[in-house]
Amino acid sequence: MGRSRRFSGVAAAVTSLALVLAACGGGGGKTEDKGQAAGGESNPDGAVSVYGTEPQNTFIPSNTTELGGSKVLNPVFSQLIEYRSDTGAPFNLVAESITTNDAKVYDIKLKKGWKFHDGTEVKAHNFVDAWNYGAYGPNGQLSGDFFAQIEGYEAVNPGKDKQPTADKMSGLKVISDYEFQVTLSAPFSVFLSKIGYLAFAPLPDVFFKDPKAFAEHPIGNGPMKFVSRQPKVNVKLTRNDDYQGEDKVHFKDLEVRIYSSLETAYQDLLSNKLDFMETLPPSATAGGKYKADLKDRVVEGHLLGISTLGVPYYVPEYNNLDLRKAISLAINREQITKTVMNDTYVPADSWISPGIEGYRPGTCGEFCKYDATKAKEYLAKSGFKGKLTIQSNADGGRKEPLVAACNSIKNALNIECDFVPAAGFNQHRQIVTGKKLTGMSRSDWAADYPSIEDFLNPIYRTGAGSNDSGYSNPAVDEALKKADSTADKAEAIKLYQQVEDMIAKDLPQIPVWDEKGVGAKSSRLKAAKLDFGRYADYSSIEVAR
Repeated sequence: MGRSRRFSGVAAAVTSLALVLAACGGGGGKTEDKGQAAGGESNPDGAVSVYGTEPQNTFIPSNTTELGGSKVLNPVFSQLIEYRSDTGAPFNLVAESITTNDAKVYDIKLKKGWKFHDGTEVKAHNFVDAWNYGAYGPNGQLSGDFFAQIEGYEAVNPGKDKQPTADKMSGLKVISDYEFQVTLSAPFSVFLSKIGYLAFAPLPDVFFKDPKAFAEHPIGNGPMKFVSRQPKVNVKLTRNDDYQGEDKVHFKDLEVRIYSSLETAYQDLLSNKLDFMETLPPSATAGGKYKADLKDRVVEGHLLGISTLGVPYYVPEYNNLDLRKAISLAINREQITKTVMNDTYVPADSWISPGIEGYRPGTCGEFCKYDATKAKEYLAKSGFKGKLTIQSNADGGRKEPLVAACNSIKNALNIECDFVPAAGFNQHRQIVTGKKLTGMSRSDWAADYPSIEDFLNPIYRTGAGSNDSGYSNPAVDEALKKADSTADKAEAIKLYQQVEDMIAKDLPQIPVWDEKGVGAKSSRLKAAKLDFGRYADYSSIEVAR
């Protein structure tokens, strides 16, 4: 899930009109499986291959925040709750019940009989131990701040260059083998939706004996078991026949195949050498070519995500609000999504994805509408004289729309703007998380869980794990804290909307476009769905016999 997830691929397309843009400048639906190409009976022992990118890290749930690694770990681990793939609605999975009277103290009871892949039973302490490990600052987990609402978090993770005063959160208490209690530092209406995220997965006892070895060969409790990883080649999983959950898979083996080229993967899919892609390359989406190529093998979904340009505050030239306004006004979103991305994306006008409760159209206001005249005015006010850059991995169709954005900026502002490619998504994320950006960067976000909170806290709170820009506004932090601690969901959403309005005034990230969601499957598959997080819904996949 998510992811939150920074995601790597994109369904963009380049047409001749993109070249026009470069030359002259100026200027929720229901998940649908159209794949019925393979008829007849399903083969429960069939093998499935899916498009993958090199994971950023080894495999620990609380240290995996991007698509490449999440695509492997999501079927290996099961959390307390799961989400319906089409609507995102949560339902109990490992949890028997989750109850609260005040949205602050949660009593969680587990279903009995669930086991890890090493045969040990999933018990309450496996969740408590895993959450404490994920939150503990010295462990350096990328998702550590996802536990920030639990009482005692600040003692185990007091912030950069500060020493923890405890190694366990006081808000976690094991009641029995199958029951534990979570006390939050304040009421938090989103908690029930949040705990389905990968970071909240349980860890077996063997993890704590040798975390490094475990990360090379993870042992989960999900519908699929880890088999092997060959870096830059593949990750192999196989079905867990003892799995208890309702999201069972209906095939035997899964290969996440690592590609450096989306084009190569697409050619493999067309020739049935690859079974599933959650995105399509520019050459396929150009002019809607993929529709003729794939026919009933197209898989459409409704993604809950947003694409933005991140602006690094730690690069002094970019810590300039007038410059950020000038850049945003200079991007012709309508033209780029229509011509370069062939209507597989729509212009973004908010920091929240459409389809998320609390989304309001147009919160970005005038600054997300192309206006070259105003853009020039703000550039003059900014005093900026240098060259602008946008950094990203160039594979997966990422390059073309960002080159078009640069050209739009260049033509509107009469200023240099270059696209700076990284070797791949993994390297791009290393640059971003290492705070080594020298200019703007692609900064895409897919919902970890369907909540407006997930589009704000992880990205814009000071020091948050996915706050790639280094943005910090104490007033935003305080407003987020107030929204987080509001027990009534409807009232909390109103407060989160106020936070978005504050962010709109700062423009720490520039909304550019929202992806509709178009994938594809081979004719070997009878059925396959794309979930709201831009992953294959593995439980929906059926292989033709």
